[in-house]
Amino acid sequence: MVSPSAIVRTLIAALFAAVIAFAPVHAQQAFTVTTTTVTWTYDDADDGNVIDEDEALLDDEALASDAGVEAFGGATRRYAPSAALATLGHAKAHFGPFAVIDGSTVRMAGDVDGATPRQFAAMLAAFPTIRRIEMVDCPGSLDEEANLILARAIRRAGLETVVPAGGSVRSGAVELWLAGAKRSAAPDAEFGVHSWADEYGREAKDYPANDPVHAEYLGLYREMGMAPEKARQFYALTNSTPFDDVRYLTRDDMARFVTLD
Repeated sequence: MVSPSAIVRTLIAALFAAVIAFAPVHAQQAFTVTTTTVTWTYDDADDGNVIDEDEALLDDEALASDAGVEAFGGATRRYAPSAALATLGHAKAHFGPFAVIDGSTVRMAGDVDGATPRQFAAMLAAFPTIRRIEMVDCPGSLDEEANLILARAIRRAGLETVVPAGGSVRSGAVELWLAGAKRSAAPDAEFGVHSWADEYGREAKDYPANDPVHAEYLGLYREMGMAPEKARQFYALTNSTPFDDVRYLTRDDMARFVTLD
């Protein structure tokens, strides 16, 4: 037989449990933390144009060798995004930031990353008669090593680089425009320059004057046809503006450093 005191104790325990169960969440001392992992899948919708890497003109080792990547060292980004990237409209084919307009002309809008040199090579393999790059809206490079590889590839292919009316070429993309065997720009074309920054946030000014990274840029400018003194002046001009800012130059400003056609 259950004693009256045991019954009372049981009722008190049940009442206490009910109070705890319906107490406000903030008054309880137990917490549950839920974590969710989201996996993003990207689908390349470039009108069915898939890049066949086996058709690329140069393999990764050759591209890296051409660019002098070992000497280049720590500089990794030269990028100046805009609020909205220009669209290129209808095109025969797309290869990364490049849109093939016809047999001789490709338009460029978008940034350069590690895949861009191979996309460029695949484009030339598929359209060997391309002679001209119209640089519509080019914010620069997310991978500066790839950007210098691409600049040399443009030069080696003998392509003309053009900034059309309303066009904007910024940051690392300025090197791509300089790489043209022939260069031209509309009167209202803009050229945005600033310092590069490495993966640790260090800028050109943070590296010693004799660091090989500086020689890499100066050597590139001389390869693109700048006189040695002009190359030093242009490199100093770009690095006088911090990475997180942009200094805009005009067509006439650029004509002080290189010949325009």
